Amino acid sequence: MRRTTTAALGLATAALLAACGQADPGQPAPPTHDPGLAHVHGLGVDPADGTLYAASHHGLFRVPENGKPERVGTLRQDTMGFTVVGPHHFLGSGHPDPTDEDAPRHLGLVESTDAGRTWTSLSLAGQADFHALEAKHGSVYGYDSQTGRLAVTADRRNWDRRAQVEAVDFAVSPTTPDVLLATTAQGVARSTDGGRTFTAVAGAPVLQLLDWPADATIVGVAPDGTVRTSADGGTTWTRHGTVPGRPAALATNGPAEVFLATDDAIHRSKDGGRTFTTQALA
Repeated sequence: MRRTTTAALGLATAALLAACGQADPGQPAPPTHDPGLAHVHGLGVDPADGTLYAASHHGLFRVPENGKPERVGTLRQDTMGFTVVGPHHFLGSGHPDPTDEDAPRHLGLVESTDAGRTWTSLSLAGQADFHALEAKHGSVYGYDSQTGRLAVTADRRNWDRRAQVEAVDFAVSPTTPDVLLATTAQGVARSTDGGRTFTAVAGAPVLQLLDWPADATIVGVAPDGTVRTSADGGTTWTRHGTVPGRPAALATNGPAEVFLATDDAIHRSKDGGRTFTTQALA
């Protein structure tokens, strides 16, 4: 079982890298039609009104609880990394709108203060492609797919590059800025020095996605769509529900509400990942 799951995580990692176009040195071709919500890379809940947002290969979408996903703005940038900082305040990374021929291939860190309608470049344009982003403790943490390194910034312009680790996702403790967990092909790894070094957590399962909404609640998703939670900082894990399809993005809204995107849908749980309903098709 362990070997099969590890292989699945490796395939998922390769799929994520391929999805962002790393194998192709050119920009992706502009779509001839609006593909709608597809290839979701990130999820986040706007605390201004509780709305779920999905960052995708073809732009940002608002995802109502009832109804179809709605495109935000006109940009179709491939937002690989996505996190909500505060009301209407988002950070992202990835690749520009394919129609913008003058934009650098990698967005670096970009910011929106109007709920994704417009974006402004902050730093590392043309250099970094963050596949995972978190804003906590007054800092931004990012995993750069170009270097395989975790990087941290306090001012969103000057970055401290830290450990090089083969990870798909990471999560930062909501109470301790130096404690992080990362998902690797060997299982969950922990850092207690702000991401400068990581050590494998003995006996931890292989997970693909992580979120850490509260001190005693960590949510993880395995490559097969199984949700697990930890109440002790990632040392032990409890198995909960499973969603069909390949996991692509995870977000929580408090310790009980869990959103999980797969390759064809966005699922919602109101009981900490025990049961799910389909909120939208992707």
